[in-house]
Amino acid sequence: MQTALAILAAYLLGSVPFAMISSKVFGLADPRTYGSGNPGATNVLRSGNKKAALMTLIGDALKGAVAVIVAQQMGLSDTVIALVALAVFLGHLYPIFLNFKGGKGVATAAGVLLALDPVLGLAVAGTWLLVAYVSRYSSLAALIAAAAAPVIAVLMHGATNQTIVVGILGMALIGKHWQNIQRLMAGQESKIGSKKK
Repeated sequence: MQTALAILAAYLLGSVPFAMISSKVFGLADPRTYGSGNPGATNVLRSGNKKAALMTLIGDALKGAVAVIVAQQMGLSDTVIALVALAVFLGHLYPIFLNFKGGKGVATAAGVLLALDPVLGLAVAGTWLLVAYVSRYSSLAALIAAAAAPVIAVLMHGATNQTIVVGILGMALIGKHWQNIQRLMAGQESKIGSKKK
């Protein structure tokens, strides 16, 4: 029962749509109505409001980290912690509060990874930052970081339940970026800082 409640609570926490909350706080349009239509920090940034985008980024990352940290503090097993990590991430991707149409999960995955293993989280975040800085494409940075995450995790820890979860997170992130992949290949992807259309 404790395991089921922990997983359910993590999913509900993951479902909290910080893109929508920050947009309302700053009086912005629904982020699903412009840009990529994605309720996430990168799309909120396209509104031109950096504070709203930062609030979204921090909120989405914190909910991933908080879910994992609480599970760790409760003394749950590594397997249950891994399931909680997956649940909060899936909550962001498929939130019950937005009819199961959520964000792409980059910030939430970052929060999860930092809580599971700070070194792993920093390595993956560093990969994202480097690619984003060089290319100016948030989606390309997310794709490369997502692909790198399970490789780094295996090199650091070998095959564990948490490593498997990192692999699932990576595959899900790549899947959620399928349209971005198509736009990148067509040279039509928006760069970081480009305003909404």
